[in-house]
Amino acid sequence: METRSVAAAMYDTHEQADEAIRKLQKSGFDMKSLSVVGKDYRTEEHAIGFYNAGDRMKIWGKSGAFWGGLFGVLLSPAMFLIPGIGHIIVLGPVVSAIVSGLEGAAVVGGVSALAAGLAGIGIPKDSIVRYETQIKAGKFLVVAQGTAAQIASAHAILSTGALNSEMK
Repeated sequence: METRSVAAAMYDTHEQADEAIRKLQKSGFDMKSLSVVGKDYRTEEHAIGFYNAGDRMKIWGKSGAFWGGLFGVLLSPAMFLIPGIGHIIVLGPVVSAIVSGLEGAAVVGGVSALAAGLAGIGIPKDSIVRYETQIKAGKFLVVAQGTAAQIASAHAILSTGALNSEMK
């Protein structure tokens, strides 16, 4: 069994993150192995939308169309309130890593659930602090997981237009 690798890239805008995700999708990358982390702007004065009884988004605003489009492509949507960062939306396998990290963060202390989750999938500790800071500032983190060969290809795509990117 081949070891899983990870590539991560930070984008300044949701349009840039969306473009990277679409390029990965067109290249044939497995969307079930892709995650996105970003701020939830629900806490602003203008709501991005609301759900009706059928769990379908009824109205989108500001960056809501970005998240709504990704709901159809990526799996496991979740929203977390991370102390020091605020509300974040997470799509993809990083959700389960954060949930697993919640337990570790509570036991270890001094580390957020987001940090514990990112560390759990192999993101280097020095990068985690930078990513948390950039997410807090409204940037978007895209994370791809896969075999070394898949990640080498994904990293080439993700690094185009990214504020910073890395693979491990």
